[in-house]
Amino acid sequence: MASMQLMRRESDSVHEIMQDSPKSPEARLGMKVEDLWDVQEPQLSPTEKLNACFESIPVSAFPPAPSSQVIEIKSDTSLAEAVQILSEHKILSAPVVDVDAPEDASWIDRYIGVVEFAGIVVWILHQSEPPSPRSTTQESALEVAVNRATNAASFGILGPEDAQATSGNFFEALTSSEFYKNTKVRDIAGSFRWAPFLALQKSNSFLTMLLLLSNYKMKSVPVVDLGEAKIDNIITQSSVIHMLAECAGLQWFESWGTKKLSEIGLPLMTRDHVIKVYEEEPVLQAFKLMRKKRVGAIPIVDSSGIKVVGNISIRDVQFLLTAPEIYHDYRSITTKNFLTAVRSYLKKHQETSPFVSGMVVCTKNYSVKELIMKLDSEKIQRVYVVDDAGNLEGSDHIERHNLKACT
Repeated sequence: MASMQLMRRESDSVHEIMQDSPKSPEARLGMKVEDLWDVQEPQLSPTEKLNACFESIPVSAFPPAPSSQVIEIKSDTSLAEAVQILSEHKILSAPVVDVDAPEDASWIDRYIGVVEFAGIVVWILHQSEPPSPRSTTQESALEVAVNRATNAASFGILGPEDAQATSGNFFEALTSSEFYKNTKVRDIAGSFRWAPFLALQKSNSFLTMLLLLSNYKMKSVPVVDLGEAKIDNIITQSSVIHMLAECAGLQWFESWGTKKLSEIGLPLMTRDHVIKVYEEEPVLQAFKLMRKKRVGAIPIVDSSGIKVVGNISIRDVQFLLTAPEIYHDYRSITTKNFLTAVRSYLKKHQETSPFVSGMVVCTKNYSVKELIMKLDSEKIQRVYVVDDAGNLEGSDHIERHNLKACT
């Protein structure tokens, strides 16, 4: 009893300090949750209390994203220009505005979808049919390369021999082609790989936002202003994780954050069932697996299938389009060659990437709080789960399960 009273006094002290001088907009939002937490029914579990709190807070209360992240791309933008915009703003995707929509169009008619790095790459590789044996026309080297890569990427599992379809100069030829420069973003809107435009209204609850991010495995979700029929904010999984990390010390966060990963329904899997790619497989296989399995990153293993030699993220697909010259000396772009080339490129430009560098790991005994603090400090959205010996035990969208723990 004495220890509980001490914890309560410490929580009250933190509460008072944060009321006097909140350290960030995210902390102020955490204080709103704290105020609601204090008036919840005592018989509710911590998760039920947190659900009720988040249901009472509109997404309009969430801190605005940096202006560099609230980017729209016009439908008549070329694929080359779209890639440049995404790369310059260091974002994976952006909503597409229909330039033909009337000025008084609703937001549903104004936005036609979301364009993303991975979608552009996969769409390009799926456009050309495999070369017809009856064809009498002379195909260009680019058309042959695209046809071969399309055929390889469309059916079954790619093998080492298929990596030859994307030789070192393939993406150099592609990104300098008129096909790439002239194709408009709206031209790929009919593709089955086109991401839908799912948005929140400012009046929707924080809980609804968490469910949308979790259930649809979305990295970000736009918030629209119905009056302006435009995007008012973009909430990312990273910003939600940061908001939670900023609330450390508050009673509601501490009550909920003590749960261990093993207690929140984290799915267990054997090492054989972990989604992975071999280092001698073509890099396109890695991106294909990520899109098919709807995961953001996968480990790269050696021929034994056990030793992890690197990681690859869906974000890294941008290097195929923004820096194609770095693969020029490779006869084929395997995942191993891709990692080597990207690491050299990042070192030369004094940049870093959490996935092509080292693995960030945790164990099932991590608490939710420990994991959130690690995700926030490392500025990543994925952590691999290892056993006590450090062997890869499993991986999934850890951040998605964190969000589901709130719901």
